[in-house]
Amino acid sequence: MQVQEENQPYDDINVTPMLDLAYVLLVIFIIMTTASVQGVRVDLPKTQAVANLAKPQTKAVTINQGGDVFLDAYPVTMDQLELRMAQLRASHPSLSVVIKGDARVQYAKVMEVMELLKRNDITELGLATTRAAR
Repeated sequence: MQVQEENQPYDDINVTPMLDLAYVLLVIFIIMTTASVQGVRVDLPKTQAVANLAKPQTKAVTINQGGDVFLDAYPVTMDQLELRMAQLRASHPSLSVVIKGDARVQYAKVMEVMELLKRNDITELGLATTRAAR
Protein backbone atom coordinates (compact mmCIF):
# COMPACT_ATOMS: atom_id res chain seq x y z
CA MET A 1 0.00 0.00 0.00
CA GLN A 2 1.39 3.30 -1.04
CA VAL A 3 1.06 6.40 1.19
CA GLN A 4 0.74 9.84 -0.42
CA GLU A 5 2.59 12.76 0.95
CA GLU A 6 0.51 15.82 1.95
CA ASN A 7 2.10 18.20 -0.59
CA GLN A 8 1.77 15.85 -3.55
CA PRO A 9 -1.05 16.74 -6.03
CA TYR A 10 -4.03 14.39 -6.50
CA ASP A 11 -4.29 12.31 -9.66
CA ASP A 12 -8.10 12.45 -9.83
CA ILE A 13 -10.88 14.90 -8.96
CA ASN A 14 -13.87 14.01 -6.82
CA VAL A 15 -16.90 15.01 -8.94
CA THR A 16 -19.60 13.88 -6.49
CA PRO A 17 -20.21 17.36 -4.99
CA MET A 18 -20.40 18.84 -8.49
CA LEU A 19 -23.00 16.22 -9.52
CA ASP A 20 -25.03 16.93 -6.38
CA LEU A 21 -25.11 20.61 -7.28
CA ALA A 22 -26.09 19.82 -10.86
CA TYR A 23 -29.03 17.67 -9.70
CA VAL A 24 -30.25 20.35 -7.30
CA LEU A 25 -30.09 22.98 -10.06
CA LEU A 26 -31.96 20.66 -12.42
CA VAL A 27 -34.75 20.13 -9.89
CA ILE A 28 -35.03 23.87 -9.24
CA PHE A 29 -35.15 24.55 -12.99
CA ILE A 30 -37.93 21.98 -13.51
CA ILE A 31 -40.01 23.35 -10.64
CA MET A 32 -39.62 26.98 -11.73
CA THR A 33 -40.48 26.36 -15.39
CA THR A 34 -43.61 24.36 -14.59
CA ALA A 35 -44.72 26.94 -12.02
CA SER A 36 -44.45 29.82 -14.49
CA VAL A 37 -46.56 28.07 -17.13
CA GLN A 38 -49.62 28.00 -14.90
CA GLY A 39 -52.46 30.29 -15.89
CA VAL A 40 -55.97 31.14 -14.85
CA ARG A 41 -58.32 28.22 -15.41
CA VAL A 42 -61.51 29.13 -17.21
CA ASP A 43 -64.19 27.07 -18.95
CA LEU A 44 -64.15 28.51 -22.48
CA PRO A 45 -67.31 28.54 -24.59
CA LYS A 46 -67.53 26.01 -27.41
CA THR A 47 -67.64 26.85 -31.14
CA GLN A 48 -67.35 25.09 -34.49
CA ALA A 49 -64.86 27.69 -35.81
CA VAL A 50 -61.22 26.87 -36.40
CA ALA A 51 -58.90 27.61 -33.48
CA ASN A 52 -57.45 31.13 -33.42
CA LEU A 53 -53.73 31.57 -33.92
CA ALA A 54 -52.11 34.04 -31.53
CA LYS A 55 -49.19 36.26 -32.43
CA PRO A 56 -46.08 36.16 -30.22
CA GLN A 57 -46.82 39.64 -28.82
CA THR A 58 -50.42 38.76 -27.98
CA LYS A 59 -51.63 39.61 -24.50
CA ALA A 60 -54.34 37.56 -22.81
CA VAL A 61 -57.10 39.14 -20.76
CA THR A 62 -58.88 36.44 -18.77
CA ILE A 63 -62.22 36.80 -17.01
CA ASN A 64 -63.00 33.95 -14.63
CA GLN A 65 -66.42 32.72 -13.50
CA GLY A 66 -66.47 35.16 -10.57
CA GLY A 67 -65.87 38.16 -12.87
CA ASP A 68 -62.25 38.69 -11.78
CA VAL A 69 -60.00 40.09 -14.52
CA PHE A 70 -56.44 38.87 -15.18
CA LEU A 71 -53.77 40.17 -17.55
CA ASP A 72 -51.46 37.29 -18.50
CA ALA A 73 -52.49 35.37 -15.35
CA TYR A 74 -51.93 38.37 -13.03
CA PRO A 75 -55.03 39.78 -11.30
CA VAL A 76 -55.79 43.41 -12.19
CA THR A 77 -58.57 45.91 -11.59
CA MET A 78 -60.22 47.58 -14.55
CA ASP A 79 -58.24 50.79 -13.88
CA GLN A 80 -54.97 48.88 -13.75
CA LEU A 81 -55.93 47.03 -16.93
CA GLU A 82 -56.63 50.28 -18.75
CA LEU A 83 -53.34 51.81 -17.64
CA ARG A 84 -51.37 48.69 -18.61
CA MET A 85 -53.10 48.44 -22.00
CA ALA A 86 -52.27 52.09 -22.72
CA GLN A 87 -48.61 51.43 -21.86
CA LEU A 88 -48.49 48.28 -23.99
CA ARG A 89 -50.20 50.01 -26.92
CA ALA A 90 -47.67 52.86 -26.74
CA SER A 91 -44.74 50.44 -26.90
CA HIS A 92 -46.33 48.01 -29.43
CA PRO A 93 -48.63 49.81 -31.90
CA SER A 94 -49.77 46.51 -33.46
CA LEU A 95 -50.67 44.95 -30.09
CA SER A 96 -53.20 42.14 -30.29
CA VAL A 97 -55.29 40.93 -27.37
CA VAL A 98 -57.15 37.68 -26.76
CA ILE A 99 -60.07 37.73 -24.35
CA LYS A 100 -60.55 34.44 -22.53
CA GLY A 101 -63.95 34.74 -20.84
CA ASP A 102 -65.43 31.91 -18.84
CA ALA A 103 -68.60 30.53 -20.43
CA ARG A 104 -70.55 31.34 -17.25
CA VAL A 105 -69.29 34.91 -16.80
CA GLN A 106 -71.73 37.80 -17.24
CA TYR A 107 -71.67 39.11 -20.79
CA ALA A 108 -71.51 42.70 -19.48
CA LYS A 109 -68.07 42.04 -17.98
CA VAL A 110 -66.70 40.85 -21.34
CA MET A 111 -68.23 43.92 -23.04
CA GLU A 112 -66.65 46.19 -20.42
CA VAL A 113 -63.20 44.75 -21.26
CA MET A 114 -63.88 45.11 -25.00
CA GLU A 115 -64.89 48.77 -24.55
CA LEU A 116 -61.73 49.39 -22.53
CA LEU A 117 -59.65 47.97 -25.38
CA LYS A 118 -61.53 50.10 -27.92
CA ARG A 119 -60.85 53.25 -25.88
CA ASN A 120 -57.13 52.40 -26.11
CA ASP A 121 -57.32 51.92 -29.92
CA ILE A 122 -56.61 48.20 -29.71
CA THR A 123 -58.37 46.78 -32.74
CA GLU A 124 -56.65 43.41 -33.13
CA LEU A 125 -58.88 41.45 -30.80
CA GLY A 126 -59.77 37.80 -30.48
CA LEU A 127 -62.15 35.78 -28.33
CA ALA A 128 -60.84 32.41 -27.15
CA THR A 129 -63.12 29.40 -27.44
CA THR A 130 -62.80 25.64 -27.48
CA ARG A 131 -63.91 23.36 -30.31
CA ALA A 132 -67.41 21.98 -29.81
CA ALA A 133 -68.00 18.26 -30.09
CA ARG A 134 -69.74 17.30 -33.34
